[in-house]
Amino acid sequence: MASVPRTNGVQSPALGVGPSYRPEEEKPTATVSKSVPQENVHVLPQTPQLIALLTMIRDKDTQRADFIFYSNRIIRLLVEEGLNHLPVVAHTVTSPVGKDYVGVKFEGKICGVSIMRAGESMEQGLRECCRSVRIGKILIQRNEETSKPKLFYEKLPPDIHNRWVLLLDPMLATGGSAIMAVEVLKGKGVPEEHILFLNLIASPEGIENFAKKVPKVRVITAFVDQGLNEQNYIVPGLGDFGDRYFTL
Repeated sequence: MASVPRTNGVQSPALGVGPSYRPEEEKPTATVSKSVPQENVHVLPQTPQLIALLTMIRDKDTQRADFIFYSNRIIRLLVEEGLNHLPVVAHTVTSPVGKDYVGVKFEGKICGVSIMRAGESMEQGLRECCRSVRIGKILIQRNEETSKPKLFYEKLPPDIHNRWVLLLDPMLATGGSAIMAVEVLKGKGVPEEHILFLNLIASPEGIENFAKKVPKVRVITAFVDQGLNEQNYIVPGLGDFGDRYFTL
């Protein structure tokens, strides 16, 4: 089995990745997401496709165009899974051959809220799944010395209190910015249980902190990483997501 780096003495899990019907000896060993005990956290299935996409965006030598392309594919997976957690009601339609089909439809309105600037990278993926969706923005920046978040700006739909909110931010490190964003939404009248937080990579520390402070918010993440280093950066992480997506 390949050796895996350690953070705070906790080893990331390494498993054979591939379809269940493949013999174990044919599956390459790869680092997969940690499991977490928090019931409000849903980690995407660690499929070969997802691990391959994450491998591409973690590579420091991946060029910006490829980083954007592969990140967008993961974002689409997150949005699709997030929509699975919204409430639905029974809905019957008639097919072109005159037969009834008993199905469902979404209940209530939704909107997206991106935590600027990295969260803005996830807006297009949401628009591709939800036509004409309204999107708000929150700007929270972290003090590099104290690692504490500070709110600088928010612009949200005036009826956001009547909507289900998909909160968008690709990285969850300490959880401070995401928690503050949830508090902003709650201050606008959004029930905590009406917020879904969509995230690419999280730290175990951030997940624990977030779940403790806002336990009714459901987290949809692609990967729970090894941990945080001394600078509170996610390890192994992928660097500064916003820089790699928008500028580098």
